[in-house]
Amino acid sequence: MTRRRITSVDPPAVTGTARRPKPDDPVQYLRGVGPSRAALLARLGIETVRDLLWHLPRRHEDRRNPTPLAALREGMEQAAMARIERVQLVRTRRGMPLVRAGVVDATGVAYAVWFNQPYLAQTLTRGQQVSLYGRVERAGRALQFVAPEVEVLDDSEEPWHTGRLVPIYPTTEGLPQRSLRVLIRDALDLGAAAVPEILPEEVRSRHGLPALREALWAVHFPDQEADQVAARRRLAFEELLVLRLGMLQQRRALDATPRGAPYGPFGERVRRFLSSLPFDLTRAQRRVIAEITRDMQRPVPTNRLLQGDVGSGKTVVAAAALVACVEGDFQGALMAPTEILAEQHLLTLQRLLAPQGIPVHLLVGSADPAARAAALEALRSGAPVVVVGTHALLQERVVFNRLGLVIVDEQHRFGVMQRARLREKGSGPDVLVMTATPIPRTLTLTVYGDLDVSVLDEMPPGREPVATHVRPSSARARVYTYVHEQVSAGRQAFVVCPLIEESDVLQARSAVELARELAAGPLAGIRLEVVHGRLPASQRAAIMDAFRAGQIDVLVATTVIEVGVDVPNASLMVIENADRYGLAQLHQLRGRIGRGTVRSQCILIADPATDEGRGRLEIMAATTDGFRIAQEDLALRGPGEVLGVRQHGVAGLRVANLVTDLPLLEEANQAAETLLSRDPGLRDPALAALGDQVRRYLAHRASLASVG
Repeated sequence: MTRRRITSVDPPAVTGTARRPKPDDPVQYLRGVGPSRAALLARLGIETVRDLLWHLPRRHEDRRNPTPLAALREGMEQAAMARIERVQLVRTRRGMPLVRAGVVDATGVAYAVWFNQPYLAQTLTRGQQVSLYGRVERAGRALQFVAPEVEVLDDSEEPWHTGRLVPIYPTTEGLPQRSLRVLIRDALDLGAAAVPEILPEEVRSRHGLPALREALWAVHFPDQEADQVAARRRLAFEELLVLRLGMLQQRRALDATPRGAPYGPFGERVRRFLSSLPFDLTRAQRRVIAEITRDMQRPVPTNRLLQGDVGSGKTVVAAAALVACVEGDFQGALMAPTEILAEQHLLTLQRLLAPQGIPVHLLVGSADPAARAAALEALRSGAPVVVVGTHALLQERVVFNRLGLVIVDEQHRFGVMQRARLREKGSGPDVLVMTATPIPRTLTLTVYGDLDVSVLDEMPPGREPVATHVRPSSARARVYTYVHEQVSAGRQAFVVCPLIEESDVLQARSAVELARELAAGPLAGIRLEVVHGRLPASQRAAIMDAFRAGQIDVLVATTVIEVGVDVPNASLMVIENADRYGLAQLHQLRGRIGRGTVRSQCILIADPATDEGRGRLEIMAATTDGFRIAQEDLALRGPGEVLGVRQHGVAGLRVANLVTDLPLLEEANQAAETLLSRDPGLRDPALAALGDQVRRYLAHRASLASVG
């Protein structure tokens, strides 16, 4: 490749210190970064030179093949190489400075114009050879580039803004692509060599990875597309390797932590509990119960993730584990993300465990003082009981005497490692994390990589898939006529009111208004009730019991019915404004029906205004497979939103993509297991830098947990 020198046509900038910056120096050590530009970079999460090096392009534009001026086409973004013939600085009618340059090549003439950049009139001079890239528009009979990227060329160095694969970065207002490109080029020139190489030569060779400095240059300024792909693969592999090493080390440390006190003999009470159930367990439920109870007899605590689609029977599995815990003379705790869900778990567990003589207490923020005092006293006394609660279980005044089992439901709604805080209430208790949202393998290996995994991959017998239909709001009257027909035929239905995120008060009002509208109109004469989160717990429970008993035909509800509601005769659900809900939430809501032997239907009323909204509804109509829905949700929203705001960044990934990089993650996982099998502490000198990076990652993860 011909090497050409680029004369910067950026405006003059403040010059920083002359000392060669180190990777962890503030970004202001780079030339051209004063306080105002540093503030702009901070908006992008860039505070150090290292941050700048890892601020990767979202794409590259191919500006390698210049178009002859005579072949320029109006309305397209194109590249050209030409000689400047004339430069003028004029002012528009509104007084804005405008620089206009005439350019020529062997085929013809064109023009280029720049608004409000008067310094270009001094930088660009007649006779200079320049490279241009930008949108071409017609101006009278001539064609002109409008505000193009421009570089002045000679024969000694590479171009950065044209004539190559040019990086296009995520940026912010006030920080043009050109300026960001120059800063990153300087960071590579001055700081890339100082970034330590943490991958041993053995690992790089086995997995075909370039050295770090080479990868950093190529991921920003590649000569060919293949160079950028190889560079990104190297950086993503490094991130995933550090993450998996940290997870595996953490898991091994937990496996080496002895249980505070062993369980007494148990098994008979669990068998009696299982045989007393009025239904047959699935093979998957029996397998998972065996996995959990077997773990509970080991000399070290278990840390297990239980995942299963909606309706797969996780609550019965959790109840069996709690029976085993109490039979072993210990206390069990189940933590749920909301008071409503905690109350629903309380009712279910009381129904399941009361015949076994096992007391179940509730600890939530709004609990009755007498009930709270009784629960706290039972826990302090060491009595073998079960307590269900919210974050209130984490409060200092909640003291367990013999905590043996911690169950965390809907883990993704909590902070990164809040289960660790509840675990600390006991001396090495078992931990069971449950989620009704099937988790793609990339998240299982990263976010939950320190846990064993059990999967309920089988639904109870006789369940029919729910048929899902999308209807526009113009069909609303026909939808509710159909609801009336189904109820008249003896079925029951849910109607989920539009999602309002501003407050519980507005959401409750919306549900009440919708119920009133339906009762006075299309569902007149139907036994109809409304339930929402602002109702007292006792009133909610009474309404749900009446619906379960068939005394209510249509239940108008907010998302309080998202989990924990089991009404086999409810075979129809209508979700208003369904495009306002996320995929996972729609799937959870739909899981409230289809629990009987009659084929159920879910009708999504929506007029989606975006492609993403339409896409979500199409996926819901196409499948009831929770794992596919979870993967699509991950692809649409990314891991940060899927896991919840407080979980965002848990994996610490800047390059790797948890949607598309599963093969690379599997490769990194294999490499991590190989390294730890030879050197569990990563103390070998060849692994010292890698070990330091893993320890920094674990410290960062712990700090996220403490903040959460």
